[in-house]
Amino acid sequence: MDEPLNFTRISPRLGCCGQPTREQWDWIAAQGYQTVINLLPASSPTDLPDENDLAAARAIEYINIPVVWTTPAAEDLASFFEAMEARRQKTVLVHCALNYRASAFVFLWRVLRCGEEAEQVQWDMFSVWEPDETWQAFIDAALAG
Repeated sequence: MDEPLNFTRISPRLGCCGQPTREQWDWIAAQGYQTVINLLPASSPTDLPDENDLAAARAIEYINIPVVWTTPAAEDLASFFEAMEARRQKTVLVHCALNYRASAFVFLWRVLRCGEEAEQVQWDMFSVWEPDETWQAFIDAALAG
């Protein structure tokens, strides 16, 4: 089975990707992911409304932190950090529509909470996309503290 769109394995316990299809939930389970964090709002055209059920059927914890594409907020990032902090010992897959939101949030997690060097880990994000003006401002503000 194919991996989800723009899948990036960050480490053995962390990955990020675009919206998985219904069929790809078996792949997610087979990879050993224990938690899936979805950064899509329910209003997103690519969101699967039954994603929580797809996760539950595979004994995967499901968390939704709806991040509006045009207005990512510090509160969204704080919620993400809280979710990640509580799951440091679990295998976590973070997703959104195309792995843009997810790769940005994972990048910030790695730099701000895991102490990795931005210059070293930014390439995982850049391999998927180059943040637009809105997202670059959000990233810069988060890095500035």
